[in-house]
Amino acid sequence: MGRGWPEEVERVAAYLREAGAEARIEEFRAGTPTASDAARAVGSELAQIVKSLVFVCGDLALLALVPGDRRADPAKVAGAAGAAKAKIAGAAEVEAATGFRPGAVAPFALRRVERVLVDRSLLAHDAVWVGAGSPNHLAALAPADLVRLARAELADLVHEG
Repeated sequence: MGRGWPEEVERVAAYLREAGAEARIEEFRAGTPTASDAARAVGSELAQIVKSLVFVCGDLALLALVPGDRRADPAKVAGAAGAAKAKIAGAAEVEAATGFRPGAVAPFALRRVERVLVDRSLLAHDAVWVGAGSPNHLAALAPADLVRLARAELADLVHEG
């Protein structure tokens, strides 16, 4: 793994190593803070970039993993979580819940996230790219490994159309 990577990236790398995951972390000097930037950097479809979005449901934080070309539907997220409503977390809430800054959230090695939900459509790909702890690092892995490693529950989370 990369030497001199930020602590957050090392935390993700250690988690993947310990899980025996077939995943690779890559560093992109130009940065990958948005799904579009990430797709351009890795040369993939936008749908293969996983957006890791933190939602707050009452007192609980949950992570919704959705394709880069779609928008999460807060009502569907709330329904899947069995909550009355879900609101997108602010920057400070994201960092407190995940231990990562917005734009750098990995779907595992999380601080205080109660549940992880993944949109079913992500399973259609051979590989997907997820945040890996910094705006310059992404990890590639099979969707089934993402579900397993994130201990995620499958759900329908995106706006139709």
